[in-house]
Amino acid sequence: MSNLFYNAAPQETRVAPPRKPARTYPTGKPTQVYLFGTCVVDLFFPEAGMDAIHLLEREGIRVDFPQGQSCCGQPAYTSGYTEQAREVARAQLKLFENDWPVVVTSGSCAGMFREHYPDLFKDEPEMLAKVKHLAERTYELAEFLLHVCDVQLIDQGAPLQVALHTSCSARREMNTHLHARALLSQLAQVERVEHDHESECCGFGGTFSVRMPDISGAMVADKTQSLLASGAQQVVSADCGCLMNINGAFEKQNIPLLGQHLASFLWQRTQPKQEGSL
Repeated sequence: MSNLFYNAAPQETRVAPPRKPARTYPTGKPTQVYLFGTCVVDLFFPEAGMDAIHLLEREGIRVDFPQGQSCCGQPAYTSGYTEQAREVARAQLKLFENDWPVVVTSGSCAGMFREHYPDLFKDEPEMLAKVKHLAERTYELAEFLLHVCDVQLIDQGAPLQVALHTSCSARREMNTHLHARALLSQLAQVERVEHDHESECCGFGGTFSVRMPDISGAMVADKTQSLLASGAQQVVSADCGCLMNINGAFEKQNIPLLGQHLASFLWQRTQPKQEGSL
């Protein structure tokens, strides 16, 4: 047993905090933002990061992508390795020092910035002030497009039925299922279909899928079967960790479905058709 695992904080029963008041959004679009692409986007879904940039630039916003960014620290934090998570968080904080909004391509990582960085630094007043300021200007991509940019999407695609998956932490901390639903509803030719396990975890959970592979495998099997039964032609999600898990399960089960990041889906659906194309 490694020292890291041996010294990990034991799991504790957590009580849900009181519901926070509705977030207040800026009245105008900023001219410049940071993009936190997330490590999974960087390594496995780079096209989603590029499409997020395209969506923001189309709104007239300049995008700064700090090259030193890495993981948000969520896997270490949720596994009980708080010291390691603090080290990662300190490194990320140095990259976002200008007073610009920070747009994140994953609701779970945005939730880490907004909800859990303050917990990590609750005993360090100077750092706590910095992370609270970061939290105030952190937005999940769909949230930012919807409530800050007031984006109006014009669908250019053929009729399509899609099923939406949102990660557990994104759903409960950032309400990303509501933001994504609202954006999809703007696409005239897209019908969002319900599936039985929509609010349930896909089984990824960062390091959970590594530490508990049998349970994780059973959970993603339920998720994929529910998606298949929905009759959806495509799966859309704003969390690439979930997408990686779900797409892997689709492939293993020979299910003819594929999940796509919301940014890529929105960008592709709203591109004008080229002359001569079908």
